Amino acid sequence: MSSSDGLTRGEFLLGAAVAPVTGRTMRKLGDQVVYKDDRFYSAFPSIVRRRDGELIVAFRRAPERRLTGAAGVSHTDPNSYLVLVRSRDGGETWTREPELIWAHAEGGSQDPCMVQLSDGSILCASYAWYQMPVVKDAAAGKRVFEFMGGYLVRSRDGGKSWQGPILPPPVPGVDRKDPFGRLLPSYNRGAMCQGRDGRVYWAVAHQNNWGTTSISLMISADGGTTWTYSCRIAEDEKVTFNETSLYETANGDLVAFVRTANFEDHTVVVRSTDRGKSFGKWEDAGFQGHPHHAVRLTDGRVWLVYGYRHKPYGIRARVLDAECREPGKAEEIVLRDDGGSGDLGYPWAVVLPGGRVLTVYYFNEGNGTRYIGGTICG
Repeated sequence: MSSSDGLTRGEFLLGAAVAPVTGRTMRKLGDQVVYKDDRFYSAFPSIVRRRDGELIVAFRRAPERRLTGAAGVSHTDPNSYLVLVRSRDGGETWTREPELIWAHAEGGSQDPCMVQLSDGSILCASYAWYQMPVVKDAAAGKRVFEFMGGYLVRSRDGGKSWQGPILPPPVPGVDRKDPFGRLLPSYNRGAMCQGRDGRVYWAVAHQNNWGTTSISLMISADGGTTWTYSCRIAEDEKVTFNETSLYETANGDLVAFVRTANFEDHTVVVRSTDRGKSFGKWEDAGFQGHPHHAVRLTDGRVWLVYGYRHKPYGIRARVLDAECREPGKAEEIVLRDDGGSGDLGYPWAVVLPGGRVLTVYYFNEGNGTRYIGGTICG
């Protein structure tokens, strides 16, 4: 429902109690709609909480092509833009009309991944696709899209204006090019992490010589303006690694939560104990789901959320210990299990006052219009 001040009000529904590993029990307080417009396919959100308490949710919005005869939905669209909505009351209400973050000059943008830095600025990573003039499937009206690599934009005024794009360098030895013959900038979907040393850590994906995708670490010492390659995070001749979120533990370890392919959709965890100079061997976390986001709770434990693209489709979470050890042994919490298809997920979480947690994601019911939803637990 809507309020008279131009905000969309979330509808909260009482949920059942769920048990974390240790500490207080987390209870689902309700689900809500953060943003929905049947004209648009909205997906891939991220969220930050400003120092004044304002919440900002960024997401990718593209036309709902099924309204004009498309056979299905697609994650590539020449008119996909990065936008945001705001809440000034802790997620009770959200601005109705999105604000533009970025419209790529040459292609359609994907997956705005925000991190709020210690100086209050917001860094947002994305990547783009270029629509080629060649028709791939004339009957379905599908066109060929070519990858353009990653870019970043920055806001120093709470998301009111954005500067960029910042084009990160490719991983050394990776010479893949975009449709214009330029080397692809580094890219990935997932949470960057600013460490206690002030540096920004970013897990980026790239193709390797044997046909799968590997993950490497890029580090910025100047808030995301320039980037330097550090090391490999994970690679394997059979398993593909891609969308990865980084988290710094209480003791200063960097933990990578990694999406996989050719591995029965199992989550993989990789750890660095030397500030990103090297990573240990990747480990099977022992559960299915992707991609992930981790945030520290007020009691020091870690809230790990991920999409679940198996029946029943939905969103799941686990409460890990402060060092994120043995995540597969943590009880799985079902936030949503009423999804209409596997095209949903990509959750991102933020801690609210009083220890509550808001997890945002994209969702569909009955395979209908994709929208940005949220679940509050506390």
